[in-house]
This record gives sequence, structure tokens and C-alpha cells, in this order.
Amino acid sequence: MVEGWSAAMPANAWNWISVWRRNYLAWKKIAPASILGNLADPLIYLFALGFGLGMMVGRVDGTSYIAFLAAGMVAASAMTSATFETIYASFARMHAQRSWEAMLCTQLSLGDIVVGELAWAATKAFLAGTGIMTVAGILGYAAFPSVLYALPIVVLTGFAFASLAMVVAALAPSYDYFIFYQTLVLTPMLFLSGAVFPVSQLPTHFQQVGRFLPLTHSIELIRPALLGRPGESVALHIGVLCVYTVLPYFLSAFLLRRRLMP
Repeated sequence: MVEGWSAAMPANAWNWISVWRRNYLAWKKIAPASILGNLADPLIYLFALGFGLGMMVGRVDGTSYIAFLAAGMVAASAMTSATFETIYASFARMHAQRSWEAMLCTQLSLGDIVVGELAWAATKAFLAGTGIMTVAGILGYAAFPSVLYALPIVVLTGFAFASLAMVVAALAPSYDYFIFYQTLVLTPMLFLSGAVFPVSQLPTHFQQVGRFLPLTHSIELIRPALLGRPGESVALHIGVLCVYTVLPYFLSAFLLRRRLMP
């Protein structure tokens, strides 16, 4: 049992880089289309809701609605980009393409592969999140230089949601099951975490649920940075995101070991 479990852990601190580089080289061939796809959905939300609904809503929490929404879309884009990279691209490399089996025939351990996949998904989240921040900054809805403090939070958000999605990928028999995660987990989280409207507008029970969601803590860190405001309970929010990164990683490593190395 110990030997089996150790096979699911990283062999060392740098093997994962080769997995990250392999994914980067494959992605580089389709980079423009990939970046456009990651930016399209949150930008549609930003402009459609920001300029459309924002005309009726007015100011929210002392700022314009589109500036309020921009921070939510940065976190949401990091969430969706990291999640989709994991449940579709990483799952394809594990399940259909069987690239992971080839990697396991090298000096890489299963842990190296999982960490490399998570790091790549976090990189995709960083690209998507910074893309939205750049647009918000050009339009004057993100304060500089405080917006730079949001960059590491975007990466941490990517790791947290990639780690959660890896658990889903480890359990799913096929692609058809991912729609349940998208519909029943990600979409409600978008509306319960303060991305589109303040959490204070929700009923009390929904507010309590929202406090435990990783996207809530990501937004609570990113929004003050974009608006140039001091953050509150920063250590708590970072700690929660770290928990959502580490615990699902160990769970996914255990599940993947049982799935790939029976």
C-alpha cells in the first residue's frame, strides 16, 4: 500500500516541468484560438451585463457596476479556464489519448503528471484572468499598480479549481458526466460568490453557503486589488484557497492511483 501510494506522489520537485512544457508546446500551435475562446465568455458577460444592466443598476458598493463586475469576471475566467483545461484536455490525455500511460513508462510518477497538469491549468487561468484585467484596465475599471497584487491570486485560483476538477476527472467514466459539474457546481457558484451581484443581496442561507465557496474567497482578494482598496481577512482567503488546492490534490492522486494503477 505504501509503495502504491508513493507512486501517486511527485518523485521530486522538478519532474512536473516536463509535463507542463509538453502541454505548452502542444497548446502553442493553437494559442490564438485558445486565448480567444477563454476570453469570449467572460468578456460577453462584462460588456453585456456591465453596460446593459449597469445602466439600470447604477453604483454598487461605492463603484460603478461594470467595475464591480470586472473583478468577478477575472475570478470567473480563471475558474472556468482552469476547470475546462482539466476536465476536458487533461482528461483526454489520460483517457482517450492515453498520453499519461506513455509518461508513466518514463521516470515520471503519477504525482509528477498530476502536478504538471495542475500547473498548466493554472497557467491557462493566469492567461485568461490577466486578459480580462488588461481589458478592464484599458477601459479604466482597474486601478494601477494595485491590480498587480491580483496576479498571484489568479494563479492560486487556477490551482484551486484545477485541483477540484482533477477529482471530477478522476471519477468520471466519460466526457458526458462533466456537464453535471458545470451545471450543478460551477454555474450556481458564479451567482453565489458575488461575481455578478453583491452577496449581501442574497437570502441569509445562501450567504452562508457562499462563504464556503472558493470563488468567493478569490473574488474577495481580487476585487479590492482591482478597485485600489485595502483587502480584508487576506490571510483567511488565501488559506481557504490553499486548502482547496491541497486537499483535492491528494484526493485526486488517490483516486487516479486506483484508476490507473490497480
